[in-house]
Amino acid sequence: QVQLVESGGGLVQTGDSLTLSCVASGRNFLDYAVAWFRQTPGKERELVATVNQSGENKYYEDFWKGRFTISRDNAKNSVYLQMNNLNPGDTALYYCAAGYYPGSSLPERYAYWGQGTQVTVSS
Repeated sequence: QVQLVESGGGLVQTGDSLTLSCVASGRNFLDYAVAWFRQTPGKERELVATVNQSGENKYYEDFWKGRFTISRDNAKNSVYLQMNNLNPGDTALYYCAAGYYPGSSLPERYAYWGQGTQVTVSS
């Protein structure tokens, strides 16, 4: 079993930057690819980015590519999402998730999920 805990969310203004963290505990962190998803009320959970087990391969949805950056530090069992030039459309609950299939955009391909961290961007 793997437990995931997100942190780093908060209230920021348009144009600000923010870094989210996901810390894993339990089974070997190196076995899993990790993804960041986000969800707003009334909408389906959507993929932001994924990173494979080694951290060498990263995948982004086109909308966020170049503005958001995913990375991982296996020595710290952690994954990060650096978000730049935030706007109110980025307001959402952000989740990290772990699974065996790097690059997947389907939530059902990820077996383990954190509780989420809220990001709110004011105008």
